[in-house]
Amino acid sequence: MSVNTYFNEFLSAIRLTKHQREDLITGHTTLRDRLNADPDLSKIIVSTFLQGSYRRATAIKPKNGKRADVDIIVVTKLDRYSVRPKEAIEKFIPFVEKYYKGKYSIQGRSIGIELSYVDLDIVVTSAPSEVDQALFKSESVTTSLALEDLGGDWRLVKGWAEPDHRQYWTTQMAESVRSAAEWKTASLYIPDQDANCWVETNPLEQIRWTRDKNKATNSHYINVVKALKWWRICKLTDLKHPKGYPIEHMIGDCCPDGISSVAEGVVKTFEAIVNKYAWNRSIEITPSLPDRGVSTHNVWKRVSSEDFVAFYDHVKTAAATARKAYDAELVSESAQYWRYLFGSDFPIMSEEEARNERLAKKAQQLETGGASLGNRVNIITGTTGVSVPRERNHYDDSRHI
Repeated sequence: MSVNTYFNEFLSAIRLTKHQREDLITGHTTLRDRLNADPDLSKIIVSTFLQGSYRRATAIKPKNGKRADVDIIVVTKLDRYSVRPKEAIEKFIPFVEKYYKGKYSIQGRSIGIELSYVDLDIVVTSAPSEVDQALFKSESVTTSLALEDLGGDWRLVKGWAEPDHRQYWTTQMAESVRSAAEWKTASLYIPDQDANCWVETNPLEQIRWTRDKNKATNSHYINVVKALKWWRICKLTDLKHPKGYPIEHMIGDCCPDGISSVAEGVVKTFEAIVNKYAWNRSIEITPSLPDRGVSTHNVWKRVSSEDFVAFYDHVKTAAATARKAYDAELVSESAQYWRYLFGSDFPIMSEEEARNERLAKKAQQLETGGASLGNRVNIITGTTGVSVPRERNHYDDSRHI
């Protein structure tokens, strides 16, 4: 098998399982249906939509007993100039008391709901303009599908529809959607109770940026993100920050366009982080990474200098291992390095397959003059080439990391 095949198996192992995806769908669909049907809240709700790693298709399966999670944006008609953040959140208390009593908690900027099978976050926003209200109701915003489930043609236009909803589309309709100018998303504002103010956010721009980056990397970017997120939770267990989206954002800044494989994306992203932030590491200052949709926001604001230094040093070590894996001549050796980097979820060759690969390599070198024979070596020459008997395996020089 090729290294790409091993990566495909690895990525399948770290994705959300079918059961976890079904739990997420059940959780957020039930919540959204209840919000839209609520006799009081339905009067102030414009629309609801999903954000976060699940929507961007960069989510990985949780570890250590944690549950999968999804964020639900609730676009309301509340005026941020006349409604205080605390008042906005309080309007949703009767609703969560009715449906999620004992399972919710009021957080600084959201309402968290912990179910036995999934975690949900209700993120309330203030009213957008009249024009934007219509756009926030469009299927391009309200779709529940993740980026990787949309066939690569998701666009922020009014006429866009999910693939299963296009049975009556004509060729002209499809072309109209493809050629229409995308909606330039206006920012939303969420209530920050601790700071007693409404904070600007633009989750749709993060989704759109991820879509464009994935296209620019031959659809490898979201899998590079998954792989590096897995490395982070498996290898950096004692580090509090960065995690989640801040790491994803840095990966986006450093992953080169035009990559031809996930393996290439991983090694080059690690190396780019090392090079790009070497100065910050030398003076031990956390870099500032402006948000995709709101450039005044620093998504690495919560990362202390101590955590940044520790993270950088881990990345530097990982970059060296990834380079050895990427440059290895033998697939067995490459897979062994990748497994060292990503843990036991990354598959490796069996001992028999690895031995046969090494022997085939040595046989090739003998035939081409790239290797010479030592003393007391039994050689078998047949129609298929030169080989060494199993009991006299003088070329089984496997390396251990």
